[in-house]
Amino acid sequence: MKFFSKLFLSTLIFLSYTSVLMAQSSSSSTGQVSDRIVAIVNDRIVLKSDVDNEVANFLRQAEIEGSDLTFSEDLWYSALQSMVDNYVLLEKAEIDSIVVSDDMVSRQMDERINQLIRQAGSEQALEEAFGQSLIQIRADFREQFREQLVAQMVQQQKMSKISITRPEVEEFFNQIPEDSRPVIPEQVTVSQIVVIPDPLEDAREEAFSKAQALRDSIVTYGKDFEEMARLYSDDATSQRGGLIPMMPLDDLVSNYSAAASALEPGGISEVVRTEFGYHVIRLNRRSGDSIETNHILIRIDQGQIDEQAAIDKLEAIRDSVMNHGKSFADMARRHSDDEETRMTGGRIVNPQTGERMMQMSNLEPALYRIVLLLDEEGQISEPRSYTPRGRSSDRRAFRIVRLDRHIPEHRANLKDDYDRIREIALNQKRQERMAKWIDEIRDEVYIEFKISMPDDIEYEMPIEEELPASL
Repeated sequence: MKFFSKLFLSTLIFLSYTSVLMAQSSSSSTGQVSDRIVAIVNDRIVLKSDVDNEVANFLRQAEIEGSDLTFSEDLWYSALQSMVDNYVLLEKAEIDSIVVSDDMVSRQMDERINQLIRQAGSEQALEEAFGQSLIQIRADFREQFREQLVAQMVQQQKMSKISITRPEVEEFFNQIPEDSRPVIPEQVTVSQIVVIPDPLEDAREEAFSKAQALRDSIVTYGKDFEEMARLYSDDATSQRGGLIPMMPLDDLVSNYSAAASALEPGGISEVVRTEFGYHVIRLNRRSGDSIETNHILIRIDQGQIDEQAAIDKLEAIRDSVMNHGKSFADMARRHSDDEETRMTGGRIVNPQTGERMMQMSNLEPALYRIVLLLDEEGQISEPRSYTPRGRSSDRRAFRIVRLDRHIPEHRANLKDDYDRIREIALNQKRQERMAKWIDEIRDEVYIEFKISMPDDIEYEMPIEEELPASL
């Protein structure tokens, strides 16, 4: 399982939107193809095509990360074993009555979607890549994501009971020969306060007026709603006439769901403002707490913003911290427009690992250029413009950045790097315990492989036939 131990603990389907798109494209272009069952876990089946897609996703992700990993049969069998183990965890979750709430699924999906948006560059780029709105993307992957969360919860409940002592960490570190201990690159921790300039009043009025005119064309002059959406909507749903299929109200942004749920079927809303822009909404049908709608979205031109007001606000905040004793963290919580860092007092973390300490060379370019000019810990930059990656990332923003801590390049040691070394040692201990535990819980479920497995993967299961050499 060495190839897929990392894959097994993650939700790959949300790590790379390109891999999903390529898999969908391949499926639609080849049409119906022969497939076969390669494994059974209780009532769950694993198809050869499922494993092929998982391997393809893994290789594409490795390519994105700069790895030269290539396809091999070992990799394929490792993927199959990982998928079987994932199903074993789902069966264990059923035995132990482990479930995840709809609210948890929604919150975790939002975090994953935001990661995808950062990879794509903007919400609109992600929607264009999928050919779907964010709402529909969430709907398509919701149940798969729920299963992944359940499997992760089973693992987390087990791993949370595994701890490590300082003597164990020291023993782990001391086993590494001194000349083999890695050189730790220059690292920093930084915090930020972000202000997203408001659109100028003219830009808001222009977008609202356009949306209002489109509504009038439909309501007063009988224009076809779908045709108006195809011609004028700024949303990815425009290609299908603005249709958003049946969705739970809780999965829609609040202003949208409130306006749509107040309509009778066939009714058309007034112009509705959300974080995405101005909408005209038609309610098609309702079933319980779910609705089907069509909408037209007119986005506000984010090129027309009040930059000077944002700069003035940040300069006043900077002055309050540097000259009047105000806390940077408190000011971030009160004034920052960045949702990802505001509640933690502006602290920036590595989006992949969640760690505060980041390699200087791995900072995104705009942040790197700011931090490079900060000479001392505690120093705060002047306001600088940048383009946020993530939600509403098509909006230009301004920020001030504080250098919280700076550690020069050095060879790893327990004094400076204890937390990092402890985490590595703990992860190794957890992986060893998890592998042993999964071996034990396999006995609680029925597993049958329909192909021969390599000798180094030991399962006492019936084997029926060989896998074709061509994968």
